[in-house]
Amino acid sequence: MPWGRFDRISEKMVLLYRGKMSILLIAIIVTSVVVVGILVFVIKTIAAPQKVATVANLVRQRKNTAAIRIAKKILAKDSKNLEAHYLLGFAYLGDNKPELAIIELRTVNQTGVFTALCPEIPFRKKIAELYAKFNQPEEALKEYLLLIKKEPNVPDHYLNAGRLLEERSNSPKTATFYQKAIELDGRNWKSYFYLGSLMVKEKKKGEAIAALEKSIKLNPENYAAHFYLGRLYKDDHDYPSALAAFEKAQKDQEYKIKALVERGGCFMSMQDMSRAMPELERAIKLGEGKEDNDILFARYFLSLCYEQTRNIDGAIQQWQKIHAKKPGFKDVAEKLSQYQDIQQNDALKDFMVSRSDEFLELCKKLAAASGLVVQNTKNIQDGCQILCVEGGDGKWKNTRKTTVLLSILRSPEVVDESAIRSFYEEIKGANVAKGILVTSSTFSRAAGAFVENRPIELWNKDKLQNLLQKAG
Repeated sequence: MPWGRFDRISEKMVLLYRGKMSILLIAIIVTSVVVVGILVFVIKTIAAPQKVATVANLVRQRKNTAAIRIAKKILAKDSKNLEAHYLLGFAYLGDNKPELAIIELRTVNQTGVFTALCPEIPFRKKIAELYAKFNQPEEALKEYLLLIKKEPNVPDHYLNAGRLLEERSNSPKTATFYQKAIELDGRNWKSYFYLGSLMVKEKKKGEAIAALEKSIKLNPENYAAHFYLGRLYKDDHDYPSALAAFEKAQKDQEYKIKALVERGGCFMSMQDMSRAMPELERAIKLGEGKEDNDILFARYFLSLCYEQTRNIDGAIQQWQKIHAKKPGFKDVAEKLSQYQDIQQNDALKDFMVSRSDEFLELCKKLAAASGLVVQNTKNIQDGCQILCVEGGDGKWKNTRKTTVLLSILRSPEVVDESAIRSFYEEIKGANVAKGILVTSSTFSRAAGAFVENRPIELWNKDKLQNLLQKAG
């Protein structure tokens, strides 16, 4: 074979070999790229769950700082990883950062997708708590209603739903939730307490007392229930039971001052001012510097005790302190106005604050200063009553003697028509010619109109002060 032809054949073979090698190389490269891609995918697929599982383990071990760090790295690469959001939320909770936790858990809630590492029931319980904590009761209620559907035999779901519903509105369904909680767990004192307090609001005393008493039986240290029961007993005028309930309620610092004020009120209703005053004074001492509504009521009740026991200076001091804090509180401004003259007139002050025996002697002097001869005397509420003879000094035998019923009151209250009517009936019953009613206050317009054409004279505070001056 000629050498030229051989060379041509050799050249063709070399080119063919090179072509095949190129194709093979390309095939190898393509295959390598595919294999590498598959390996990367497999590694990512395997590694990601491993990292999430690591976060879950760290959360269980309460290693929250490490869990937060890894969860953030996972989310930096895959922001839609719900398990990482879920675990990050719980890690934030463990790290006492609820404001960050609710953001992560809300992200999970938007999808409604749950897995083994992101279980639905614990999630809904926790996010419901967070919604309630951050003043989102509507969202919290939705979660508890979903939990009731998922776990219809768990009493806490009904209890929590009832609490949220009660705070939101006066729905008739609220009591139903509490009753269902009691049906599922009759040993839970909280269910009875919340039902009882709801019945208090709805003014269903019988049901309220029954529920609160059951709550206390299950938990004697439920001092709030003792307090509510005390108020119910007090409303029913069962003061011994009320006092006992308030005594127990004092053990809770939250109810201590309130209970002391209520005990003072009970003793006042029993007309036992000597026992009411120490309770109220103690409440004021415990609340020194607060001057909240409870202390204002304590001061007001104490002022009434002082007023009734003739400690007018003490009463005025309490009214002044109340007025400085809350000028429009009850009738304090009126009380201060009524007693303004007493602060400036020693004779009138003595008249108002003297002991009962001293007061009676002073009234006899007032009768004498009015030209009346005293026949007999008796004490009445807020004053005294004297049967007198007018023009009966005995100097002139032929002088006509007129019997007079003199009633002297030391009360700051305006004397109204009803009091005058009662006095008129006493005049007729005593068979006297006329009556004189003296007050350290004033008379209402209706009272003045009633005495027209009737044998009654009305002497107000101004007349009284003149008599006091005249009597020395």
